[in-house]
Amino acid sequence: MSPSLPTLRVRDLGVLEYERALAHQRALVEARSAGDGVDALLVVEHPAVITLGRRRGADAHIITPGTTPVVRVERGGDVTWHGPGQLIGYPILALRDGERDVHRFLRGLEDALIGLLSELGLDALRVPGATGVWARRPGTHDDPQKLVSLGIAITHWVTFHGFALNVDPDLAEFGRIQPCGFAPERMGSLASLGARLPSRDELIARVAFHLARALGRALDRDSTIG
Repeated sequence: MSPSLPTLRVRDLGVLEYERALAHQRALVEARSAGDGVDALLVVEHPAVITLGRRRGADAHIITPGTTPVVRVERGGDVTWHGPGQLIGYPILALRDGERDVHRFLRGLEDALIGLLSELGLDALRVPGATGVWARRPGTHDDPQKLVSLGIAITHWVTFHGFALNVDPDLAEFGRIQPCGFAPERMGSLASLGARLPSRDELIARVAFHLARALGRALDRDSTIG
């Protein structure tokens, strides 16, 4: 008999300030590191904020923050913007033997979001040398635009931070930075590429489905969505 899959519980935090969501993550990481609780996916939308990862030179990619707060955090990666119109996902997973590979985990996140974007009608893909997920309208040869940014941290083999999916944000806000070192014009969204836009609850449910499948987890029926 094959072993059962670890449980993944989904919690929708609604709209929440970045640092409050970060405190939620850290509390869950501490519990999972101690062997308590179950794996979780926190989903949230943040008021506008710019975050800086650990990549050297990330500060130089801030162009004009204005009044948008800038927060330095322990995740990998460069600079990114979060704000209204994004769906943010923070998977807090205790990686098991055989899963303890940072690149494998990142590729799993990308696989999940590629599956989601394809389901919503886009030609979703990876770009060599660039972490994240890109997409274009099906049947075109347009340059792909970046729809999903990734940045993670792992402590005691428990993951946190995660991904930002551009649903329908004001893409002009990316002009405040060079997102992950790219020109702001390379950023796109589900709306800008004409994808199907599901309701928030449906989008969260589909994200959770694809993540659970890609990361070898079983969704908890008691998850809080909506």
